Amino acid sequence: MKLEIQDLHASVNGKEILKGVDLVLEQGKVSVIMGPNGSGKSTLASVLMANPAYEITKGKIILDGEDITELSADKRAKKGLFLSFQYPQEIPGVTVSNFLRTAYNSINEKEISVLDFHKLLKEKLELLKIHDNLSKRYLNEGFSGGEKKRMEILQMSVLQPKFSILDETDSGTDVDALKIITNGINVVKSQSNMGILLITHYDRILQYIEADTVNIMVDGKIVKTGGKDLAHEIEKQGYGKMS
Repeated sequence: MKLEIQDLHASVNGKEILKGVDLVLEQGKVSVIMGPNGSGKSTLASVLMANPAYEITKGKIILDGEDITELSADKRAKKGLFLSFQYPQEIPGVTVSNFLRTAYNSINEKEISVLDFHKLLKEKLELLKIHDNLSKRYLNEGFSGGEKKRMEILQMSVLQPKFSILDETDSGTDVDALKIITNGINVVKSQSNMGILLITHYDRILQYIEADTVNIMVDGKIVKTGGKDLAHEIEKQGYGKMS
């Protein structure tokens, strides 16, 4: 299965941000996008997940041969897309457990019982080495940066998408939290064969996640594609020669 991005142009408030993005993601593979601030990385993530603030002005998004360009976010989620937010929101009054069960039921035809879901959630918490107490707290309320990112990976593990878009999962985390988060990503990927689009500024996360391809985005376009050595090159030389 493939997620194909074809000549994608997108704008926000009349300003063009994406200026012709071409990219193919495959299940079971990790594709990385790196780029300077303002290059369009997070915009691409938002557009792929149908954020209504962005307008697609040209191009297509194809999932497993089906054009999903006009589909809403909930319909894309049902077809297997998932977005891990750079800045997860706090939702007071809604526990992690209730939120995840509601999300699970919203993308599956058959609803899961409370008992069966708690069994599933317990398995995922143990798998990702997340303390059970976190699932009883209100979603992200009072969570550290690392805890918020771990909740995103827990959600990914529960929902089992075909393709996950991870928008700067490494931001706001220390080394210990990053190791836990990336271990969780690797475990979920190995069990589900999902495809991953990993958006990041730096190559440090690639010390823990094996990238199949690295793409450099500058000014709304992919300007270079290579292997993990390309990420090391950027770390040393910056983006100046990539425009």
